Amino acid sequence: MKDIRFNINLYIIIPLIFAGLTILSLLVAYRLTYYYINSGHPPGWPVAFWGLLLVLFTLGCGLLMVRFLIEPVKRFVEKTETMGVLGKIDHEAPPAPKLAEAELSRFSRVFDQVTEILTKVEARELFPNIIGQSRHMRAVLNQIIKVAPTDSVVLITGETGTGKELVATSIHRHSKRQNKPFLAMNCAAIPEGLLESELFGHEKGAFTGADRRRIGKLELAHEGTLFLDEIGDMPLETQAKVLRALEEKCIVRVGGSAPIKIDVRFIAATNKDLSDLAKKQLFRQDLYYRLNVFALHLPPLRQRREDIPLLAEHFLHLQAPDKKLTSEAIQLLMAYDWPGNVRELQNAMQSATVMAGPVIQPIHLPAIVGQCQPQPALQAPSAIDPAQPADLDQQLYDIEKNLLIQALTQCRGVQKQAAQLLGIKERSLWHRLKKFEIDAGAFKS
Repeated sequence: MKDIRFNINLYIIIPLIFAGLTILSLLVAYRLTYYYINSGHPPGWPVAFWGLLLVLFTLGCGLLMVRFLIEPVKRFVEKTETMGVLGKIDHEAPPAPKLAEAELSRFSRVFDQVTEILTKVEARELFPNIIGQSRHMRAVLNQIIKVAPTDSVVLITGETGTGKELVATSIHRHSKRQNKPFLAMNCAAIPEGLLESELFGHEKGAFTGADRRRIGKLELAHEGTLFLDEIGDMPLETQAKVLRALEEKCIVRVGGSAPIKIDVRFIAATNKDLSDLAKKQLFRQDLYYRLNVFALHLPPLRQRREDIPLLAEHFLHLQAPDKKLTSEAIQLLMAYDWPGNVRELQNAMQSATVMAGPVIQPIHLPAIVGQCQPQPALQAPSAIDPAQPADLDQQLYDIEKNLLIQALTQCRGVQKQAAQLLGIKERSLWHRLKKFEIDAGAFKS
């Protein structure tokens, strides 16, 4: 006999059970009342007795639910709180005035922290080459996981030095083409006259100096991935041919006539605003729409300052594993805006390892970083330019966020000390960290 089983979601079956019990109780109460009225007897005590039975039955169901559903959750929370990584959870969360609110808030806090830790572990396991545990970077990694298994064209945007090629490599490594070639080409680094030949290849005698046939990047990347970095600097004439290759999956070598079929996944990157360039007719609008299938934006380092200590320690370990950073040096690194982003931070750490001994002090950092002193208090505002009115809300937002980051850095992520340093209550600090999406755990030594 064939075994037929059905899986029903608890979110469906539990409400259906209680709805069925309610309907059953109403029907029984109606039938009892109708029967006793027709018999000439008062229906009060039978209905009351039925109601008492229903109350006892419902109470029993509730106790069973607590035993088999709530109790395992409670045991999980209690065991989790005793773990070292979450041992200080009660000191890092706001106290709740009511017992019921405290219980629910406690469960919610533990689940949030466990989820936070699991996402960080997942990020380290899946992307060991990408250093960053901030919410911004975890959002980027989540996007990579979603788009990597597909063959969608990806457009990576972000400032110079944010790690666009590293992200493109990660997309390829988690794709179905991971065992096929991954080729990268910087469109801004190749002269305009050679770019087309590099992409499509050329036949012998196609131009002066073409003494033999050359296979282009598009052919070499067949069944793999081609990463076009700085595509905003590609000449318009070449853009037209790239658009044709994208749409028709076919190319023709320079000086050739035979079409060549290709199967290539395209990933493009730029530090420019392609939509703005398209409006100015400096970039083909049709190519922009064809590339902008899945847009992935990398945040600059100043928007994820929580990752600066991790990155600095990583680069320091690569250059000089025996050297250490002082807390004052870390504060300076986090106070600087890093217009060159991760690449500039890497160069700064390399310079510091050359200048310093066993311990890297603020004096060993590049001069431009040392000039950016963390401000413990608000400074008097400068005069406002009438031609460029200030965005007050945004400025207040940035000031408050920077003060929180500086306090957590100085206190090494201990929220109780950071709250005392800022002169606010722990509950207020906790809500502000949630508001600005700051992970206090990233500041712990």
